[in-house]
Amino acid sequence: MILSRLNEYLQQRGRASLQDMAQGLDAAPDALRDMLAILERKGRVRHLQASTACGGCSSGVCSRRAPESLELYEWIDEQTVMSAHNHDCGASERPAA
Repeated sequence: MILSRLNEYLQQRGRASLQDMAQGLDAAPDALRDMLAILERKGRVRHLQASTACGGCSSGVCSRRAPESLELYEWIDEQTVMSAHNHDCGASERPAA
């Protein structure tokens, strides 16, 4: 049941930290990590590196936060996959003619 709630939570928000999901779903971060790993294997979720999510700040603020607040996950939908593919291939997005 919690897996479907987690699925729905990320799908609605697009991107969330582990800490946000734990609070929003009233679940332990370790339990959510296991479920997020399942969703990652299914290709529905992507684990983001902290530098991807926060721009790689060098202010030192990130290092003082709880690790769960820096652990970010992103829902993968068709548009996200196509955007990443275009970026990886160096293709620019052009409006349809």
